[in-house]
Amino acid sequence: MDKTRKSTFAQKAAGALADTQLRDNLRFATQSLRQKRMAVFDDPEATEALRDTGSLLKAGTLTRLPELLEQLEARCTENGMTVHWAETTDEANRIVLSIMEKHGARKVVKGKSMVSEEMHFNAFMKAHGKEALETDLGEFIIQLNNEPPSHIIVPAIHKNRKQIGKIFADNIPGTTYTEDTDILLATARRVLREHYRTADMGLSGVNFAVAETGTLCLVENEGNGRMCTTVPPVHVALMGLEKVVEKLEDVPPLYRLLCGSATGQRITTYFNMIKGPRRKGEKDGPTEVHLVILDNGRSRMLGDPQLRRTLQCIRCGTCLNHCPVYTRIGGHAYDATYPGPIGSILMPQLAGLKAKGDLAFASSLCNACSDVCPVKIPIPELLRRMRNESYLKKGTGVVPGHGTKRNYLEWAVWKGWRYAHTVPLLHWAMLKTLAITGRILPKVGPLKTWSRVRTKPVFAKESLKELIRQEGIRHE
Repeated sequence: MDKTRKSTFAQKAAGALADTQLRDNLRFATQSLRQKRMAVFDDPEATEALRDTGSLLKAGTLTRLPELLEQLEARCTENGMTVHWAETTDEANRIVLSIMEKHGARKVVKGKSMVSEEMHFNAFMKAHGKEALETDLGEFIIQLNNEPPSHIIVPAIHKNRKQIGKIFADNIPGTTYTEDTDILLATARRVLREHYRTADMGLSGVNFAVAETGTLCLVENEGNGRMCTTVPPVHVALMGLEKVVEKLEDVPPLYRLLCGSATGQRITTYFNMIKGPRRKGEKDGPTEVHLVILDNGRSRMLGDPQLRRTLQCIRCGTCLNHCPVYTRIGGHAYDATYPGPIGSILMPQLAGLKAKGDLAFASSLCNACSDVCPVKIPIPELLRRMRNESYLKKGTGVVPGHGTKRNYLEWAVWKGWRYAHTVPLLHWAMLKTLAITGRILPKVGPLKTWSRVRTKPVFAKESLKELIRQEGIRHE
């Protein structure tokens, strides 16, 4: 493992643990989200049945993913959308940039999109002289403060209203400090409304893309997603290729799982279904709709029967709220687009084990994440897979950067341990040696504590004869 990366993560985690205000904010917010989820999923049997349905739907989709993506492209094209394919995040950024330049666009308003975070879209656009403005309230707050999101669903989960009031006062001209949430909301609404009106292009994510009908579904609570996709003349939707579902009837159970798991709601305030640009006679909506489908390593995950289960994720963030590691250090300590348990299995696969393999060790393997995952992703099992891949011999793994933690001395020690516990004679000899040397273990120094609380093995002479007899039988 890259020692600098490991040191950076350890330092960030230690800093977060020492920040009492951060820990208070995280405790309050995540506890509230857990309680809301429990209130919505109050029937264990019904919840388990719904989770089974969601898991089967996502798993079934992944087995037919290439076919469904082709169907989605065909239906979206029939509906008047333009579909683009991007293998890498750089390619996806350049596709969006080319659309902006084609229309002479200078400013894009964004609905919430984790794929855009994965692409580092805002930084890319700024480097090319474009303005990308976040309109989700949480994203808007942290963009003002030049921070990345700390949570998949609640980007500003690490801030309280006092801190938000200061951010507004420091960064929005003509704004005075206040802790009144109604005034803060009104201020954000006033600023964002003007940007909706003057933006050249709108950008959104995609929660579900229906292959059967070519429909893009957006889940939100604030109305900013609807504004971004209807007011500007051009709408660009970004999605990872795993967001496709086969039929429209597959959406309700997944939508129910997403809402309940993410925010503890039975249904969100807005559910947008987009089937193309403005048609003749319609008074609102964009004149162009573009769909950018991003791979960025997802097809590689799809090829592995175990790793593909990572792609079942519906980005609800509930695993973060229940994780004893995330709830104490927050998202920024992970230094990753996707933090928490899901990020600890997804980021090593996207960015490689050398860069992000340390995240797979930021877990107690307590199973809380898999117990609440709405689509039953076996996150602890995949965390162990990431850890194992970190130690594999070069060329024998699947995840990029596998073997980055491989140490030949450690490998030799464990190889010897294996033989010592699988060959009876060798096992007997090892224990006999330890029984003898145990008498002379130092009474002081580093082994003092270890030897004080352990009892040396005692052997009967007959045990050697029995082991020899067993060993002879094995080799007949």
